[in-house]
Amino acid sequence: MLPRCLSLCLLLLLPLTALGQGFSHLEELADDGFRIGAEARLLGNGGPGETLGSLSPERQLSPASVSKIYTAAAALARFGPQHRFTTRLLGSAEPDAEGVLQGDLILDGGGDPALTSEDLWRLVQRLHQAGVRQVTGRLVVSQWRFGPVACLTTDRCEGQRRVDNAYSALLSSAAVNYGNWCVTVAPARTAGAPARVTPCDGQADLVRIDNRIETRPPDSGTELSALRVTDGDGDVMRVSGQISTNARPRELYRTSSDPAEQAGRTLMAMLEQAGIAVAGGHVTTTLEPPAGASRLAAVDGKPLQELLLRTLNYSNNFMADTLTLDLATTPRPSLSQGGDAIEAFAGGLPGHGPLRLDSGSGLTPENRTSAAGVNVLLEHMFRQPSLFPSFVAALQSPSNGVMRFIRRGPATFQDHVMLKTGTLNQPVSVRAAAGYFRTRSGRWGVFSVLVNGTGSTPYLSWSQVLDRLSVDLAAMIEAH
Repeated sequence: MLPRCLSLCLLLLLPLTALGQGFSHLEELADDGFRIGAEARLLGNGGPGETLGSLSPERQLSPASVSKIYTAAAALARFGPQHRFTTRLLGSAEPDAEGVLQGDLILDGGGDPALTSEDLWRLVQRLHQAGVRQVTGRLVVSQWRFGPVACLTTDRCEGQRRVDNAYSALLSSAAVNYGNWCVTVAPARTAGAPARVTPCDGQADLVRIDNRIETRPPDSGTELSALRVTDGDGDVMRVSGQISTNARPRELYRTSSDPAEQAGRTLMAMLEQAGIAVAGGHVTTTLEPPAGASRLAAVDGKPLQELLLRTLNYSNNFMADTLTLDLATTPRPSLSQGGDAIEAFAGGLPGHGPLRLDSGSGLTPENRTSAAGVNVLLEHMFRQPSLFPSFVAALQSPSNGVMRFIRRGPATFQDHVMLKTGTLNQPVSVRAAAGYFRTRSGRWGVFSVLVNGTGSTPYLSWSQVLDRLSVDLAAMIEAH
């Protein structure tokens, strides 16, 4: 360990000109065939700052989830940090004095990226407070703003039939719980019995469960897996594995095949629990609610600045792409049309250069930008006094961010950097990172690194990128 520490200390004392354009360690990845675009520069007082490192900064590359900082910036510019998306319950008629709604109850999906069961329950309570006790028609879940949205990635397309993850959720303006089913797994009282598997949001059977989990003796370990499959009767959560009798309950999340249908099932169960009978069951529609529909209850979501914290910190693809669709200017937009709105925003930034965003999440491997372009965006946001605090707060510090894999490299890197990372493994490896740094003298800087593989390059791990990037950036920070 001592020689390694001495080497790092000596490196940090070298003049920047000895570091081969500032990214001498990162540049080593090019020897293995990886395509790299990188740039780091100080921010000047009203003008261009000094460039500290540069490797083909204009090269067009996939940014993966670094795309999300474009989405965040465009959303802040369009809506402002305190904007809240509103979800409403409407009536096709006014309820009578006895609380009977002679017609349909309509859930008007407002495109809230973080609408949860808690929000729906609050909505139902407000409907109850408004005096509604019975609906003679149906519950109509309206996703007229957007949804169902055509899939553009392999994960989302396959997820219409079966899925073993929570990150490739399908999109709808009426989606709830990030487009995911959730089940809780708890051990039975005795070993050998099936585990207890129930929906996370109450006792109602929101999704069918195929329980293949066995309860095992104390301290025998817990190993769980879940697969959501869809058949002619809808979604099934197929769970398997084992859980110890002394284990705590665990939650499993898998994306639903139809977010609007999921919202309808969830809301129907809550209406029943609240004592509000709906005679006609529930349906979904892409039609806008009638112009004469009366507003019966509404709930506002969390402020945009809180949404962005969750979107970027956890790199939540569902939230990012829902915001992308919220930004679209065309009716019932596709995801790429939402990306057009973000491209238009970036196109107004002097010196940005080309940008292609087929999604705001970065799941689409066709997204393209440059390291120099990303830094133009970062500098633009730095110079927006009312927006920058919300923007930078959504980035992570390596030393205490929620993503533990970024806790690498010198303490100077971990404590002086705020960043967003991006990862793709198919069709080629992508590792990207971008954000801000503060030098020892307190100056602000921006950096962006895009590393893309090819069909012939080996697998690229994050340690290969961060170990090099952290040393290069630490040297820049120490030198200023």
